[in-house]
Amino acid sequence: MSKMVTTGRVLALIAVLAAGTFTFTATGCTEKKGPAEKAGEKIDETVDKVKDALDPKGPAEKTGEKIDKALGK
Repeated sequence: MSKMVTTGRVLALIAVLAAGTFTFTATGCTEKKGPAEKAGEKIDETVDKVKDALDPKGPAEKTGEKIDKALGK
């Protein structure tokens, strides 16, 4: 019997830790971007524009990117 109680407590502790980790991770995603991250994103956008000029995207891919942009991805 004591083994089952110990196992139950361990599982409860794991569940609590998992929930806490998820909460901490979810709230950590709302940080403001620093200047280096903003500069990196601008570089990524420029590279994407150059790639698009060399190899144009199809209508489905353009629509998908518009959806991603609207959702903030």
